[in-house]
Amino acid sequence: MGIEVQNIHKSFGSFTALGDVSLEFPRGELVALLGPSGCGKTTLLRIIAGLEQADRGRVLLDGQDASDTHVRERQVGFVFQHYALFRHMTVFDNVAFGLRVKPRKQRLPEAEIKKRVTELLKLVQLDWLGDRFPPQLSGGQRQRIALARALAVEPRVLLLDEPFGALDAKVRKELRRWLRRLHDELHITSIFVTHDQDEALEVADRIVLMDHGRVEQVGTPQEVYERPATPFVYGFLGAVNRFVGHARGGVLHIGEHQLPHDGTHGEGQVQAYARPHELQIVTDESAPGLAATVERVLAFGASARVELIGPDGQPLEAELTRDQAEALQLQGGQRVKLSAQRLSLFEAGAGI
Repeated sequence: MGIEVQNIHKSFGSFTALGDVSLEFPRGELVALLGPSGCGKTTLLRIIAGLEQADRGRVLLDGQDASDTHVRERQVGFVFQHYALFRHMTVFDNVAFGLRVKPRKQRLPEAEIKKRVTELLKLVQLDWLGDRFPPQLSGGQRQRIALARALAVEPRVLLLDEPFGALDAKVRKELRRWLRRLHDELHITSIFVTHDQDEALEVADRIVLMDHGRVEQVGTPQEVYERPATPFVYGFLGAVNRFVGHARGGVLHIGEHQLPHDGTHGEGQVQAYARPHELQIVTDESAPGLAATVERVLAFGASARVELIGPDGQPLEAELTRDQAEALQLQGGQRVKLSAQRLSLFEAGAGI
């Protein structure tokens, strides 16, 4: 099912949670709503589900206006951050719950319900836990049961609100990969809310970046990471170094210091951004570049992270290969020069 929201506006008192947001979610895609706490992503998800009512605007499901349609009639599966499983019911009965509470005329025979639940438990790879109770399960297992329960009613769209937020880092990573594989198998239109950038980049087909109730950028994970449209996206999505200065002739002038770059950007007073892997370090202090001091070098695996202090005291970060780091033989307190393979420039004063 394709989903479209048109000019959705929602306020809570004087606080604007969503300011005339318009988006399309194509059929079969897995889309992440990504942004900091309070940016409006969960409010938008709940409005799509029918759990909240917008002050104005429309929700279209497969082209039909569903704005006034009751949540039960939208055929939406909703997965909450904290599972919302019934503690007194077995895993099997939790998954069967949505099927058993349907009106009598729509309810499947008990044999069909049993077959459907068994299939779903196998799908989430927990069919051996059907007679257990939620308190007997791990957090990851509970979340997979919550997902099976949402799928039991054969929803046309699956909505997930911070589905892995209550889990530790290792389990989160395992479940991210599992959710991606499950989506590729089922192809249900799915929207999930997260503030975890790695989660969004790893799982989603497309990412919607939100801040202060508005959409900052929409694109594939590669597009939003490599070509951020605004300073906010740059600052939120991945590690980044920020500089403020005057661009002229392929050089960013920062006070009395200079940061050479590729020269493909405009000129004037700007704020500039470079990912850690886009910074180059030179140990020759007489070389052109921005003066910096090495604070420490962290070498893990195939790469090394170099933490530095800029001329005005701001923390900077460069990422090198292990071979590059070993060749430079960097030490804490060492003075170096920085240049940039690439800088992205925005007008000075543009929103961060």
